[in-house]
Amino acid sequence: MEYSNRVVVVTGAGNGIGKAVSLDYAKRGAFVIVADANAEAGEQHAAAIREFGGSALFVRTDVRVERDIVALVNKAKETYGTVDILINNAGISRRKPVYELTADEWDDVLNTNLRGMFLCAREAAKVMRLQPAGGAIVNIASTRAMMSEPHSEAYAASKGGTAALTHALAVSLGPDRIRVNCISPGWIENGDYGSLRESDHAQHPAGRVGKPDDIARACRYLTDPDNDFVTGAHLVIDGGMTRKMVYEE
Repeated sequence: MEYSNRVVVVTGAGNGIGKAVSLDYAKRGAFVIVADANAEAGEQHAAAIREFGGSALFVRTDVRVERDIVALVNKAKETYGTVDILINNAGISRRKPVYELTADEWDDVLNTNLRGMFLCAREAAKVMRLQPAGGAIVNIASTRAMMSEPHSEAYAASKGGTAALTHALAVSLGPDRIRVNCISPGWIENGDYGSLRESDHAQHPAGRVGKPDDIARACRYLTDPDNDFVTGAHLVIDGGMTRKMVYEE
């Protein structure tokens, strides 16, 4: 139980990668704060963790709303005394042609994926800096920070910003013993893994499509206190896809 009694806040924890990450920490003894805008999904996930004997508290949080983030961190501190780890995972995408994407839609993506991430880091760091051991923050970006498909401008911009925000925070918060790192997942299948085609797996040099647990393991590596020399890093977990050259035949 290497994370026993450590307090871990995971945003966007009701589904997908955030759900897997929060479950992983809970299985290892952490006190997990499940933060999500979807109350039903968040409550169900926190309840499922408690059913197997884990410790989980759901706090409804819309990361576009500053007061929600302040309340989230205050609740974690009030309940468990501190925050040791923050996994900044909450995010949305908006796939729409450039000519049709509105300013409000652009702002919604950037406010959720980037502004919300900064605010969560800021508030968590205020608590972490009071601890002798500091803390660890992991920002979830995307391989879309480095490569794109059509009609993904707002999402790509937010994830590129996530990578840059990470190294800026790592430098600023280093003196307070707070490490900040970034993960860029590639294709992580959150649905029916068994329905994937062989051709889907074959696209990856690793020989398979990714799973949420692949990201959970990376989060554990980046937040392990023994890895205190790792900060400002950008870890790409994509089965090698961004390193594979593709030519049309």
